[in-house]
Amino acid sequence: MKIFIFLIALTSTIYSCQNSKFLDDKTVGISAEDVFTDSVRTLGFLNRIYQDMGYSFDSYRFSAAGGSGNMELATDNAEGNNNVSVWGNAYAQGVIAPSNVLTGFAANKDLWNTPYTNIRRVNLLLAKLPNAPFTPATRTRMVAEARFLRAFYYYNMVAAFGGIPLVGDRVFEINDLIDLPRNTFDESINYIVQELDAAAATLASVVYRDIDFGRITNGACLALKSRVLLYAASPLFNGGLSSEATAELSALVGYPNYDKNRWQNAATAAEAVISSHKYALNVDNETRPGNGFYQVFLKRINSEYILAYNRTTQKELEAYYLPPTRSGSSVMKPTHNLVAAFPMRDGKPTDESPLYDPNNPYTNRDPRFDYSIIYNGLSYVSNTGPKTTIYTYMSNGSNPANPTNDAYTPNNYSTGYYSRKMLDENLATNTAGSTERGWPLIRYAEILLNYAEAINEAGFPERAYDKLKELRQRAGIFPGSDRMYGLKVGMNVEQMRIVIQNERRIELAFEDHRFNDIRRWMIAENVLKGFNKTIIITRNGNTFSYLVGSALRPLNFRKAMYLLPIPLSEIQKMPLMRQNPGY
Repeated sequence: MKIFIFLIALTSTIYSCQNSKFLDDKTVGISAEDVFTDSVRTLGFLNRIYQDMGYSFDSYRFSAAGGSGNMELATDNAEGNNNVSVWGNAYAQGVIAPSNVLTGFAANKDLWNTPYTNIRRVNLLLAKLPNAPFTPATRTRMVAEARFLRAFYYYNMVAAFGGIPLVGDRVFEINDLIDLPRNTFDESINYIVQELDAAAATLASVVYRDIDFGRITNGACLALKSRVLLYAASPLFNGGLSSEATAELSALVGYPNYDKNRWQNAATAAEAVISSHKYALNVDNETRPGNGFYQVFLKRINSEYILAYNRTTQKELEAYYLPPTRSGSSVMKPTHNLVAAFPMRDGKPTDESPLYDPNNPYTNRDPRFDYSIIYNGLSYVSNTGPKTTIYTYMSNGSNPANPTNDAYTPNNYSTGYYSRKMLDENLATNTAGSTERGWPLIRYAEILLNYAEAINEAGFPERAYDKLKELRQRAGIFPGSDRMYGLKVGMNVEQMRIVIQNERRIELAFEDHRFNDIRRWMIAENVLKGFNKTIIITRNGNTFSYLVGSALRPLNFRKAMYLLPIPLSEIQKMPLMRQNPGY
C-alpha cells in the first residue's frame, strides 16, 4: 500500500513545559486527561506528530532568516537569490558553529528541536494509549505508527550529528534535570532499526480502511530501514570519521572500524522492499519520453510513492522556483554543476556522446533534464496561459532589454537556470489552477538506487546494472543496440560508484538527498570548494554563446562539517554531552 499523509486539523494539543529545549513544548490550556480520554483528540495528537515529517524537505525552511531555501542550498546543486546568511550559505561558506547552528531556522524547523519535540510527543502518546478509548487492534496499530515516527525523527538527527542521546520511552517533566550523554553511533543505529523492525512486523498484517489511507505502513518501515542502513554503511560512518576522532569521540561519530558486511546488510534491506512487489516506477514513455518521471511528482496516488507528505491543493513550488517572468521568487536556482551531471539521450556523458552540440547544449539530453531544469530557450507556460520562451542570457544593463529575459546582469546571483523539478508545467504563479502534489519523502526510485549502491560496494557491481537500467528506461533514455542504456559493460566497483553517485544526483535532485549524500560519501571537501559553476549566455541576433562562469558565493567546506555541531545551548545545559570533533 502506498503512504500518503493526510492531516486532520488539530484544535488542541497538550505538552508540559520543561527545563530545557531538549524535548521542549508548550502547554496550551488543556489537560492530558481531556486529550487521551477522547478518541478524536488522541488521534489528532498522533496526527500532529505526522505533521512535522516534512520539516527537512520544506523549500521554505529557512524563510525566517532573511532568505529562504532548504538543505539543497548547502550543496553544489543550488545557489540562492542573494548572499544573506541563511543557514545553507553559512554551511557552504564554512561558518557554521555550535553557537549558530540553529540560527536562521524557521521557527521549530531544525535538526535538533523538531525531532526531540516530536520524540517527546511519541513517548507521551505511548504512555497514555493503554487507557485511550480504542479497540485493541486500533491501539496496536497506533503504537506501531508512533514507533515509526520516533525512529524517523531519530534518523534525521543521526544523519546530521552521529550518535545522539536516546531517551527510550521517558517523558521528561518541568522539574526534571536533564543531563544525558550521547549514545554511540552503533547504539543509535541499532535502536532505530529495532524500532522499524517492530513497527514493520505489526503493520504487515494491518488492513486499512479508507479513512486510514495515508498512514504508516509496513513498506514505509522497510524503506526507511533501507536508507538508515545505507547511511550507516557509507564512508562517513563506516570507520571514515572515527579513525580521526579522539578515543572519547570515536564511537560517537560512527563505527570505529570499517566493515564491508554493512554494505551487504543495506543491500538486503533494499531488496526486502523490492521483493515485496508493492511498489513500481511510474512509467510512461508513450505520451512522451520520460513522462512518467514528470508525472510522479504531481499525483498523490501512484505506484512509486512509499512515503509522501501531502499538501492541500496548491502551487507553492511554482511560486518558489519559477523565474520572475512567471512571477516566481526563483530561490535555489540550479547550478551548472548539476546541469552538467545530466547525460545525453543515449545515456552517455556529454563529453562522450555524439549527440552533444556545444552550440545547442540543451538538446538531446536525458529527458529528466527537461523536467528538472528551466534553461535558455525553453518554452514554458506564461502568467497569461500560453507558452512563451524563457531566455536566460545576460543583459548589458541593470534591467533586461527583453521583458522575457530572466537573467539580468552577471552580478545578480543568476546561474543561468531555474528549477523545474516537481513543477506542473501548466501552472505559473499567477495562473488559475493548482496541483495535488505531495512531497516525496521516500519513493521507489530511491530504493533501487540504495540497492545498486550497496550491492556495488559489497563487491558485486554486476548486480547493480539492472536497477540502473530500470531507472534509465523509465527516464526515456535510448536503450541502444546493446540494451545497456548508455552504461559501460564490465565496470568495476570504482567505476560503478561514480555512475551510481551521478545517477542518484540527477534522479533525486531537489528531494532533500544531496546534502546527506555528499557528506556520507565524504566528497563534500571536494565539491564545496571554490565556487559553484554558472552559465553565462550572450546573444548575437538569433544565436547564443555559452561560457561557464562562477557563482558569487564562495564555498569553504571544513572537514569538521561532515557532522553538524551539537548546539552550544545543549552542551551548556547538559555537561555529559560531548561535542563533535572540530568545533
